[in-house]
Amino acid sequence: MVDTVLQFEGDRHYAYRILRTLKNRFGSTAELGIYEMTEDGMRGVANPSEILITQKEEQLSGIAISATIEGMRPLLIEVQALVTQSVYGTPQRTVSGFDLRRLQLLLAVLEKRGGFHFGVKDVFLNIAGGLKIEDPSIDLAVLCALLSSYEDVPLPQQICFAGEIGLSGEIRAVNRIEQRIAEAAKLGFEKIIVSKYNQGRGKKTQTPEGIEVIAMSRVEEVYQFLF
Repeated sequence: MVDTVLQFEGDRHYAYRILRTLKNRFGSTAELGIYEMTEDGMRGVANPSEILITQKEEQLSGIAISATIEGMRPLLIEVQALVTQSVYGTPQRTVSGFDLRRLQLLLAVLEKRGGFHFGVKDVFLNIAGGLKIEDPSIDLAVLCALLSSYEDVPLPQQICFAGEIGLSGEIRAVNRIEQRIAEAAKLGFEKIIVSKYNQGRGKKTQTPEGIEVIAMSRVEEVYQFLF
């Protein structure tokens, strides 16, 4: 019998750790803490989105930024994908920080709804920073990273994504979209692609200055817009 159960998550090769509350008799279990291991011990990270996005001088294909929610905190996460021609009989599917079955579902959607031949490709997917993300809103960024690597065309650097992908190729609405947009605007992103079904849901809030919200309903629309 315990009052509170806390759990640290993170890859041992990275300095960052997530503190989750699995049970809490005296408060919410939706809170989340992000810490960095230093020589002097654990140090709280005030703005984790800045450290989870790789700073790079040139644009590279296969990289997309997702506006996610972990616990009660909005986070911008970098998704990295690599799609190559398979040299073996069975294509490889390797993931880090993402659910393998969810990746297979997204690849099936791209095969069926978009006509992309991922069945003859090796696919590697990584969530930067050693984090494991369960928020379904990362689907759209994963899909765009896969398409970027497939086409070998970099995505614009100042664009991010927030949307869940359905089996019919539709972009589904996600919760707390206002917080995601505000976090993206704070970090200097100029555009965010969301589901058009997020419009009209919940209370109306003013879009922060400097960012354009692009609403789309289908995977095909996103592909035509980006490529």
